[in-house]
Formats: sequence, structure tokens, C-alpha cells
Amino acid sequence: MNLIMKMLAVPATVLALWAVSAQAATNDDIAKRLEPVGQVCVQGKECKGMEVAASAGGGDAKTPDSVIAKHCNACHGTGLLGAPKVGDATAWGDRAKKQGGLDGLLAKAISGVNAMPPKGTCADCSDADLKGAIQKMSGLK
Repeated sequence: MNLIMKMLAVPATVLALWAVSAQAATNDDIAKRLEPVGQVCVQGKECKGMEVAASAGGGDAKTPDSVIAKHCNACHGTGLLGAPKVGDATAWGDRAKKQGGLDGLLAKAISGVNAMPPKGTCADCSDADLKGAIQKMSGLK
């Protein structure tokens, strides 16, 4: 019986030491594990820690290429649902004649046309951002 007790004592001791070390987490470790994974920020109010995220996003600087790649290419890259394809000057020219030129195309892009929602999928694009994208896709000046 003495031998069995000695054999059980070693694993029990190892288990007890492991449990103590697992419990020895500091308050900082516990606080770090309990931190939220994100936060909600309200526009116009200070939101600590979001300065880097705002600057990494590029702010309001949108190039025609970035607008096209992010918001226009899904439909205008393939001609989905009759959308004029990027670089198809004939299709864009015909559409511009019917809509009143570049300004007419811009007005339709702003308000939406056929299956395209208002401003496509770029709700935060300015009129100038949209106009630049239309000019780049169509070749119109």
C-alpha cells in the first residue's frame, strides 16, 4: 500500500504545481484577456485609440481607380445587368448621348439607375469622386 501511495504522490504533486502556476496570472494578464475586441465610435465625438485607424483608412482621399476597384468594378467590369463596361467607349458614348453627356451620367449615378442604387455602392463618395470614376471608366471628358 505504501508503494501505491508513493506512485500516486508524484502525479498529484505535479498536478498541484501546474494548477498553482496556472492560477498565478497577474491582474494585468486577466485585464488584457477581458478587454473588448472593439468599440463603437460616434462621429463628432472623441474616440480614443481610433486615430491610427482613421489615418490608415486614407481619410477622404479617393482616386478614380480606388472608387472603381472598390465600388464600380463588380458590375461595370463585367457588364452585369447591362452596365456599360469599363473602357467600352461606344457603350458609354451612347449612354451619355441619351442621358445628357457626362453631367447626365453623373446625375443618374447620384440618384441611381436601373439596378444600380444611388451612388452605386459608394454612399460616402462625393459628386467629384463619382465624376472622376465615370470619366475614368468611360473615357469621357
